[in-house]
Amino acid sequence: MTNDILVFVEQRDDRVHPAGLQCLTPARELAGKTGGQVVACLIGEGIDQATAALEQAGPDRILIVRDPALKDYSALRYRTALAAAVEHCDPKVLLLPASFMGRDLAPRVAMRTGAALATDVIELTLTDDGALDVVRPLYNGKATCHVTFPADRLAIASVRPNTFAAPTGGSAAQKEEIPYAPAPGDDRITVKEVAKTGGDIKDVTEADIIVSGGRALKSEENFKIIYDLARVLDAAVGASRAACDAGYQPHSRQVGLTGKTVTPKLYIACGISGAIQHLAGMRGSKTIVAINTDPEAPMFKVADYGIVDDLFKVVPALTEEVRKLEL
Repeated sequence: MTNDILVFVEQRDDRVHPAGLQCLTPARELAGKTGGQVVACLIGEGIDQATAALEQAGPDRILIVRDPALKDYSALRYRTALAAAVEHCDPKVLLLPASFMGRDLAPRVAMRTGAALATDVIELTLTDDGALDVVRPLYNGKATCHVTFPADRLAIASVRPNTFAAPTGGSAAQKEEIPYAPAPGDDRITVKEVAKTGGDIKDVTEADIIVSGGRALKSEENFKIIYDLARVLDAAVGASRAACDAGYQPHSRQVGLTGKTVTPKLYIACGISGAIQHLAGMRGSKTIVAINTDPEAPMFKVADYGIVDDLFKVVPALTEEVRKLEL
């Protein structure tokens, strides 16, 4: 086992996922203590632009697993490819973003490599004997726990997005290609088509800004004002469980305990009272803005800024002001 820290950097359509770049920050801190290198791994087919973008984030080495069979994400094929990178690098720690892909991939790689695994971590450090120690939230963020890995075993951790800032100012990194050798059974799952929903609106798990609407929007048509604000902010559109259950938005946009957990830099809650299950999914947001006619809404208790007014007046006005700033 080397002292290197390996980071799986997710890419889609030759664009690196921001959460993957963010993992390089704790990786650099850990490598400073182990005396090893930060090694980034890219998996895909046409990934030249992703490689160039990754190089700007400053890893010491970049391992590239390139093959036509890896063009679209497949859990089994990517598992085999990343396990090959682990075998080649023999790192002390493997970090992945706790994105949908990272959460799907991490346990598969852990099983294949015989590694220990902790998910959705928010802090990482090394103990005096060189073992990885991480902190992960429990009970929807109401408590945290420490997980300490065996010092003589590969440690795999998925890192919650937006917990760390992505590094900048990197220089030329050493690049190395690793061949992809399919494992028996990798073809059991075949990706025929990647379906995208929402048009030009981002997914809530990938955005730095989220504009969410609740049942107070009253209809799917009225969500247009939420989409308008999201577009001018380059944001994602989210929704409460009540809004999704009412059919105003698909459940793929639901934020909350039974939906998606998000940690954006800015979360704008429009007409969302703030039920416990919704707060559990977004309370990790850096800045929270609440718009509601009810001054006693629980959302105001967690909000950094609150507007007690009709969202049908406030949201269009806010959209117009943002448009003026763009000009």
